[in-house]
Parts: sequence; structure tokens; C-alpha cells
Amino acid sequence: MRDIDWHERAASAVLDGRALIGGKRVAAASGETFEKLSPLNGRALVQTARGAAADIDAAVRSARAAFESGAWRDQPPASRKKVLQRFAEQLMSHREELALLETLDMGKPIRFSMSVDVPSAAQCISWYAEAVDKIYDEIAPTGPQALALITREPMGVIGAIVPWNYPMIMAAWKLGPALAAGNSVVLKPSEKSPLTAMRMAELALEAGLPEGVFNVVPGFGHEAGEALALHPDVDAVGFTGSTRVGRKMLEYSGRSNLKRVYNELGGKSAFLVFKDFTDLDRAASTAASSIFFNQGESCNAPTRLLVEDSIADEFVARVTALVGKYQPADPLNTKTVMGALVDEGQMKTVLGYIDAGNSEGARCVTGGTRMLEQTGGYFVAPTVFDGVNNGMKIAREEIFGPVLSVLRFSDEAQAVAIANDSSYGLQASVWSSNLDRAHRVARALRAGTVHVNQYDEDDITVPFGGYKQSGNGRDKSLHAFDKYTELKTTWIRIG
Repeated sequence: MRDIDWHERAASAVLDGRALIGGKRVAAASGETFEKLSPLNGRALVQTARGAAADIDAAVRSARAAFESGAWRDQPPASRKKVLQRFAEQLMSHREELALLETLDMGKPIRFSMSVDVPSAAQCISWYAEAVDKIYDEIAPTGPQALALITREPMGVIGAIVPWNYPMIMAAWKLGPALAAGNSVVLKPSEKSPLTAMRMAELALEAGLPEGVFNVVPGFGHEAGEALALHPDVDAVGFTGSTRVGRKMLEYSGRSNLKRVYNELGGKSAFLVFKDFTDLDRAASTAASSIFFNQGESCNAPTRLLVEDSIADEFVARVTALVGKYQPADPLNTKTVMGALVDEGQMKTVLGYIDAGNSEGARCVTGGTRMLEQTGGYFVAPTVFDGVNNGMKIAREEIFGPVLSVLRFSDEAQAVAIANDSSYGLQASVWSSNLDRAHRVARALRAGTVHVNQYDEDDITVPFGGYKQSGNGRDKSLHAFDKYTELKTTWIRIG
């Protein structure tokens, strides 16, 4: 990373909190705004348009008009590919600007905004651009008297509602397949991190995306988000967020037009370490880096560490010894690896779970406190609880912060039972040098992704989503096209 004075960049940044509807930056119809505070210091960052039902309606009308015009939908796939490739290039050309917005908005270290978030979002858009003209339709084997064509068609207007922990990446996971397929999109970013979404939409316009195809309405979930999910002219909603709100998405679908709802929800992922694994240092290092990355604000973070009894004390000691590498610090310092939680409310939530762990009898091995309070920012120390059982609140509920719960097991059957005893099923990890055990346990775990002797290795080519109350959506991979296209059968009688 080249030498940049990120504090100077932040001080001189000109931020625009207006919505983008129909290709234009606009204030909310009501004229109302809300004050977006920076998690770095608690100070006002920008006045942001407080989108509500009227703004969502305007955005949906714009998206519908663009879709019906065919200006984007009817372009050949190869033409849509070129526009989306330019969009991805625009993201990378504006990498420093977007990374700064991401860090100011939600508190993650600038080193990761630069090296992970912006490149991952750009790569996602580029990958779907490349994929769209390589997906073939089908001819059914109906016999010589008929020709049955099975074709994919864009659905129409897609509502995308994304969270605050990876604002650009989560948006790209929806935008890539939805736009590549020829749909129009109305994106509702989290009120906690709206800035990169609006800038992405501007860059998409500059890349050649027709006006109205990609609209962004910032605002609160109970106002703009609810209005989007209830809108009768939205054909599908791709939602990433909490299980609590995911239930509401299904309710809103039933109350409106039975729009398709694809939920990618929370997690309480289990990280299982068996005594036969031969490289405990690597397992401990992976456990620590996976739980504390992004301040623990990851739905797939392995918040439940399950360790076989005979190595548990040693393994917990190894993990705890690594905590010093993940101490919160200034997110605008390029050496920082752990930043601020997104806002004061989330910080209080995390501290509340830490209090619950202490009150329920778990042993706080390290951390458990607010840090850097003098900055005005929202920093929490990386925290490890030992002596946790699966009935405790910290073992059952999604914390979304840097809190690791250690649970012990005596044998393989108990490990699997504890891991599966959760309402969530997003990801899991198995650490064993016994190949039979690794396969056996991986097959037994009820999770959308099971890692073996690693955690969170990733690629755009594989689907992301979970079992049970972790949702029904699958982002990434070619499977994502299933969410944003309709299958049509055209039956032609021959002779």
C-alpha cells in the first residue's frame, strides 16, 4: 500500500449523503436527513437522506421504467458484460476513495478496506460480467413431436437490502448476478454504512449503466427497508442481515405480492478441534484470526470454539496468547488490524453479551472491556470465554463482535451434537488429521459450508449461504442467477 496520509484524506473528504434515483442524486422527498456518526470518534460524519416510502416508490418506478424500456434488459449478454466490466474497473480506479468511505462509515481498518473490500466487490462484478454470456439455455428431451425450450429471463425489479459489516461486498453479491441477468435494482444500504453504495451507483452510471437501472435509497430499516420489501412492484428481495429481520422479510412478502425472498441471515459457526490434529499452532492462529477479523462483525465468524477435553487447556492458552495481535487501534493507521465497532448501539450490545457471559458462569480469560474510550470511538477488546456450555446466551445468540466462546467435548459424537445444537447453520470447521473423521464429521454437520483444516478460504465460484435459520439464499457462484431469473418453458408442437 503506497504511503497515504489517511487522516488528511479524511479531513478533506467531501461526503454526499443524498440518494441516487433515476440517475440523479436527490434529497429525500420529505427533506429529512439523519446524522451519520463515525465509529472512529463518535463525531458527525454526514447528513444522510432519510429515505421513506415516497423515495422507495420513486426508485421502484424508475427501476420499472428502465426495465420495461429494454435499455438494459434487451442488450445482448456480451454488451451487458462490457458495461459491468467497466463498472468493476471504475471501482478499482476509485479504490482509495471507496476504501476511505468504507472505513469512515463502519470502522474497519483501512488496510482491509483497501486490500479486501474494494477488490472483492470489483472482482464479484467482473466475474458475473464474464459469466453472463456463458450460461446456456436448455432443450428438454420431449421426443420428436415437440420442441420444449427452457430459457432464463430477468425477473424485473430486484430489491436488495444489505448490512453494514461488509457494505460493498454484500452489495456486489446482489448487484453482480441481478444486473448481469438484465434486471433493475433498488438497493437499500444499512443506515449505519450508506456511503459506498451511493458512490458505487454513480460509478456504474459512468461505466454506461442506463439511468434507472441501479438506484440507491438510504434510510432506516423500519422505513425505507420495510417500504421496499412491501412494494407491490418489486419482484424479488435479496436480503442479508439478522434472522429477526429475515422473518419480517417473509412476512412482508405475504402481505404484498408474494415476491420472492432470499434471506442470507445470521450464524453461530462451530470450530471443532480434535486431539489428533498435528498442527495446533496453525489451528489456534486460524481460530483467532477468523473470530477477530472485521472486529468479529461477520455472520460466518467461528464464535463457538469446540475443543477436545485432553487438549483444551493447551489450545485455549495458544489462542489467548495471540490476542495481543488483535488489539483495537486507529482504523486509519495502515498497521491496524482491528478497528471500531460500527456504532454505539452495537458496542453496547456486545458489552451486554459479555456481561451475560460473566453472569452465567463462563470464565473471561481475556478482554471483556471497552477500549480507547478517550477517542470517542466504539472499540471493544478481543474477548475469550472458557467454561461455556451450549445453553448459555453467549453460545446460542449471534453477538456480532469480537467474543469467542470455548466449549469442550469428550468424543466425536458429542462434538457433532454440540455443533448442531444451534438454530443457525451457516458455516463450520473441522480440524483433524484423521481423513475418515474429517469426512465423517463434515458430512454430519448441518451447515452451508464446512471447512476442513482451514477456515474461511473463499472463492466467488462457490455458493455462500446456510441451513436452518441462517437463511435460504445462496450468494456467489452461478447458483446466484437462480435467485434473479425466471425459468420459462416454451412448448412448440412439431407437425
